[in-house]
Amino acid sequence: MSVEEDTANHGRLLGTVRGPQDVKRMTVEQLDILAAEIRDFLIAKVSRTGGHVGPNLGVVELTLAMHRVFDSPRDRLLFDTGHQAYVHKILTGRQDGFDKLRQRGGLSGYPSQAESEHDLVENSHASTALSYADGLAKAYALRGEQRSVVAVVGDGALTGGMCWEALNNIATAGNSLVIVVNDNGRSYSPTIGGLADHLSSLRLNPGYEKVLDTVKDALGNTPFVGKPMFEVLHAVKKGIKDAVAPQAMFEDLGIKYVGPVDGHDREAVESALRAAKNFGGPVIVHAVTRKGYGYRPAEEDEADCLHGPGGAFDVETGKLVAAPSVKWTHVFADELVAIADSRPDVVGITAAMAEPTGIAKLARKHPGRVYDVGIAEQHAVTSAAGLALGGLHPVVAVYATFLNRAFDQVLLDVAMHKLPVTFVLDRAGITGPDGPSHYGMWDMSVFGVVPGLRIAAPRDAATLREELREAVAVDDGPTIVRFPTGTVAADLPAVRRVGTVDVLAESARTDVLLVAIGSFGHLGTEVATRVAEQGFGVTVVDPRWVRPVPAELVELAAAHRLVVTVEDGVRVGGVGDALAQAMRDADVRVPLRDLGVPADWHPHGTRAQILADLGLTAQDIARDVTGWISRLDAQQDEPVGLPAGHGTAAQN
Repeated sequence: MSVEEDTANHGRLLGTVRGPQDVKRMTVEQLDILAAEIRDFLIAKVSRTGGHVGPNLGVVELTLAMHRVFDSPRDRLLFDTGHQAYVHKILTGRQDGFDKLRQRGGLSGYPSQAESEHDLVENSHASTALSYADGLAKAYALRGEQRSVVAVVGDGALTGGMCWEALNNIATAGNSLVIVVNDNGRSYSPTIGGLADHLSSLRLNPGYEKVLDTVKDALGNTPFVGKPMFEVLHAVKKGIKDAVAPQAMFEDLGIKYVGPVDGHDREAVESALRAAKNFGGPVIVHAVTRKGYGYRPAEEDEADCLHGPGGAFDVETGKLVAAPSVKWTHVFADELVAIADSRPDVVGITAAMAEPTGIAKLARKHPGRVYDVGIAEQHAVTSAAGLALGGLHPVVAVYATFLNRAFDQVLLDVAMHKLPVTFVLDRAGITGPDGPSHYGMWDMSVFGVVPGLRIAAPRDAATLREELREAVAVDDGPTIVRFPTGTVAADLPAVRRVGTVDVLAESARTDVLLVAIGSFGHLGTEVATRVAEQGFGVTVVDPRWVRPVPAELVELAAAHRLVVTVEDGVRVGGVGDALAQAMRDADVRVPLRDLGVPADWHPHGTRAQILADLGLTAQDIARDVTGWISRLDAQQDEPVGLPAGHGTAAQN
């Protein structure tokens, strides 16, 4: 029997859940059955759409316990990163949306305010939930509202500096706040059983602390005996707790600690959460879970427990259904290893993304030359600066969206010191199903203002290899090499090269210079073919290095009647803006139109769907270009000049 059939036949309890109140009414036996039904449901649905499987299978009992103890949405439940919120979505009435999970018009893969009042923040960048929670708890305290705030943070997210900044402030404020540490990466066994549960409850009893304070005050006023006696009693108290759980680090911050509890023992988790809720101050509940729990292919996946299959997968094996293809990431990984083989000064850095960014391949070949710093992009960049100061050439591999978090470090710690650090940005541009927080469309605008920083945008595998080698050869400043997600398009050889600029197509007529950035190279040549059918000549060029603007690109612009730029990044401050400024500085008065991504929060969907919505297709662009050059012909007797316009949605 398939998982889908099994879910249909045996998901009767799950079918009755339309909100958290339904879970609160269930018996212990029903809850155990429900947990199994939820796992079947998740595997069946996500196997058809792709998504985060492992993290959600690991938090089924934990999420059930949270919704039984707290009253969402009045009590606010925050999921750090948010990729483990599928069970939360199921329990808050969104089961029907899972057929189109991460697809156009379907459920987001992360919490979403637009979907439900039970979702507060759309947080898919890690290590942020504790800061949100700190602010919420302060707001409720100031407003006199009796509402619980619960933040679920993974042990991986705790490697991020924001978590520790937040913990410091949470401890100082002392507001009622429950922090659930979802620990699926530790090897020690959780402490379970009646004694551990009793001691956890005792530690969270407000009367316990009051008694301790009273004893402290009384003994403190007793000459010679008081202080030593209190220290002995306090040592006994700490000794008992240290024997039960490794809580010392958190309690030294001033935050009460409970655990570790077995995160798959719902009753134990409920008990800990109820005690934490009633304590009246900040509490950490440490739940030890197993990513992929209950699904053998996930549990046996040593790499990442089926953390996030990018597409449909076979339920029996956990393997992707689609045939493997050559990805941009694979090309980068292979070339980096080849470079490192001949360059002993080249080292790699990643922020908890070794496999997804491809840098794991370098780690396997040269294990002593790769540093995974955890979810700490700011530290990664400045640590790279230190490596460069020490005579090495670091290659920092991160998703494009995540480098935004370290702009100050790139600007002042690396660029200001003219240090040779190469940043490789995977998933640049519109990435699709993960939604707006993961779109790597800001980098060319944000980092384009950094003095001395060079940015390369390869169009295919051959230019990725070439431009990566050029980047690591730079020894007087930082470089960025950016590329999109997915399968690499076929190589697109240049007709010729002008300086550093590749000419991809040209005509006897010089009506339009079409500047196709990075992976839009093939798009540019298709547009040229369509426009040529209307009788106009188009020269298609790939600048290769988009920042600073190549002087040869400005010279090519001067030789044409119209310049059109097409880029997979935001228009504001993008390559089109930079070229327009360079043309003004050179007194080149050829009109320019820039096509790109509007600075907005674009919904999730496939890359092709979103680009079509934005008018970034060959048909749309060819129609626009034809219209613009036709109007120039109609105005040929008037002074040359074309004001900025709004030919497509991509220009607005």
